[in-house]
Amino acid sequence: MADRLEGRVALITGAGRGIGAAIALKLASEGAQLVLNDLDAAPLEETARAVGRLGHDAVTVAGDITRPELPELVVNSALQQFGRLDIIVNNAGYTWDNVIQKMQDEQWQAILDVHLTAPFRILRAASAHIRDATKQEREAGQVVFRKVVNISSISAMLGVAGQANYSSAKAGIIGLTRAMAREWGRYHVNVNCVAFGLIETRLAQASGTQAAKIDVDGKKINIGVQAANLEAQKQSIPLGRAGTPEEAAGAVWKIGTLAAAGYAASPKQVRLRTPDQASRWRLL
Repeated sequence: MADRLEGRVALITGAGRGIGAAIALKLASEGAQLVLNDLDAAPLEETARAVGRLGHDAVTVAGDITRPELPELVVNSALQQFGRLDIIVNNAGYTWDNVIQKMQDEQWQAILDVHLTAPFRILRAASAHIRDATKQEREAGQVVFRKVVNISSISAMLGVAGQANYSSAKAGIIGLTRAMAREWGRYHVNVNCVAFGLIETRLAQASGTQAAKIDVDGKKINIGVQAANLEAQKQSIPLGRAGTPEEAAGAVWKIGTLAAAGYAASPKQVRLRTPDQASRWRLL
């Protein structure tokens, strides 16, 4: 184990399943201590147990990250348990699709809340610690780099029919990333986002099945992709398949490590490339 993140603390939202869980395990394998959030407590605790099997600590804070008080609670949990916060990964989210003439205000706002407002609130909650820590480090003659990795989607750049809410929210997180890269550069915080294509998660399974539903505050929301569209998307990828959560986590790890001190602000599209690159992702 390289332990390149030994002594560092990472906060990851949406860590119960899929990409978020894979990111948690990847960062833990590099030595990081974790604070994990997810809407669903049971899978979140399973991720924490998997992290524990790697020999590292994970604090869990289950709950809806769109609740106004929860972002501050998650950040404070990191500071109370570990006394520091080095990496923030804003990953939580889901889709709630419809064509615009059928999309209700509730659908629109819910997706903006989870993909854009919640990350904003997390960064705002972390800002006092980041400013204070940087001041202390400067007085001690130290330079400590911290990382923010926001998760976007190629839907933000290409647009997807039936996803006016999701495409808009994911475009918004790119704007937030660029603004915060400029605002926090003076504090030695590298702020980036990764825009994923098709990844094998609950959001990318065939719609119409019982598994392609999530429960948000007692409301059953259909997720997933129509089977025909899902197959067409896979065939448009050079490798003919979706990416795995583990491959997605590798991209986040790449720009979340201390070695990536020069990366800031540029959204990075991540797609499976040619067959000789099948085992890795590439930042574009």
